[in-house]
Amino acid sequence: MKYIMLVGDGMGDYPLPELDGKTPLAAARTPYMDWVADNGEMGTVKTIPDGCETGSDTANLSLMGYDPRRVRTRRGPLEAASLGVVLEPNDVAFRCNLVTLNQEGSGMVMGDYSAGHISDEEAEDIIREVNQAVGNGTFRFYPGVGYRHLMVWKGGSATVDTTPPHDITGQPIRPYLDKMSSQKALLDVMDRARPILKDHPVNKRRVEKGLRPANGIWLWGQGHAPEMMSFEEKTGLKGAIISAVDLLRGIGVYAGLHVIRVPGATGYFDTDYEAKARYALEAIEDVDFVYVHVEAPDEAGHAGLLDEKIRAIESFDAKVVGNVLNGAKTLSAYRLLVTTDHNTPLSVRTHTTEPVPFAMCGTGVPKSSDKRYSGFSEKSATERSIQISDGYRLMTHFLGS
Repeated sequence: MKYIMLVGDGMGDYPLPELDGKTPLAAARTPYMDWVADNGEMGTVKTIPDGCETGSDTANLSLMGYDPRRVRTRRGPLEAASLGVVLEPNDVAFRCNLVTLNQEGSGMVMGDYSAGHISDEEAEDIIREVNQAVGNGTFRFYPGVGYRHLMVWKGGSATVDTTPPHDITGQPIRPYLDKMSSQKALLDVMDRARPILKDHPVNKRRVEKGLRPANGIWLWGQGHAPEMMSFEEKTGLKGAIISAVDLLRGIGVYAGLHVIRVPGATGYFDTDYEAKARYALEAIEDVDFVYVHVEAPDEAGHAGLLDEKIRAIESFDAKVVGNVLNGAKTLSAYRLLVTTDHNTPLSVRTHTTEPVPFAMCGTGVPKSSDKRYSGFSEKSATERSIQISDGYRLMTHFLGS
């Protein structure tokens, strides 16, 4: 049996007046996800346990069959694993965003958590210079992808109240810096980086082109290296993961999955959806399980862009779900599951904790007889009989064990 899980990050949302009370997922044209829902099982799964942070690390650990309440980690260490950075027991890894900070009155406002979705090449130049000027034996910076980077604090403390920058877009940053005041060394690092960023040639060129400068770094998502049982130990299956996001790749590293890097996969609206599907179908020939993650709907949710979110959902459906579904049908025995990790509603522009829809089809999966609501949407899923309250149990249900 072959198993394929397709995850459209942040697809879930709330009903919108401009869509006549539909969500973007319900309004989008999704014939392939609809087919999976109408020719197999559908329901909801709660991927964010009560009391856990509403992060993609929490949600995707759940989907991969790990209980986030037992795997003690945050996204910084996971992203370190993706970058090949080995953490010592006393090291603390922080996610380091390149951000745009705007001066408003006497204070600074979080203008853009992604510095205008700065390119890999521009960001690498900036992060390397920050490391040379600010880094030392205690703090070290590592370039990642786009605006997403890493800082390791050797012998540091993870006990500090940090905030994801995408949660505070348009808000004054002072209250969130004050929350970090228990670790003044971190505030000092962020302060020391600003003049370097302000005068950096990359930012001067971006400003000349009318683009947002990366004039600040923002530290968050800190933690120590986790201890995790491998996916193969848990399930007996050899697996692979496809994602453009270091967080997901890092989970894959700790889970012992083969991390597949797809050329043209960007983690943004311009990602090569079809290449991800093609690589997934090639991978499933050699492994038992493939996890395919697409970031674009989540980015649209954080940015509050309705048209982009619908476009990303439709691209995920047509170019990933459709191609993988058609390819999977040629296998002798397969199961395919489509879901999202969490909601990223346009109205709040951050992650929320509601249960999310999933649908699965394939060998041995009974076809639902409940036709009150057809298609793949939040409402259809809520009306179905399968409601999984512990997200990590979805994997067991999917594998049929």
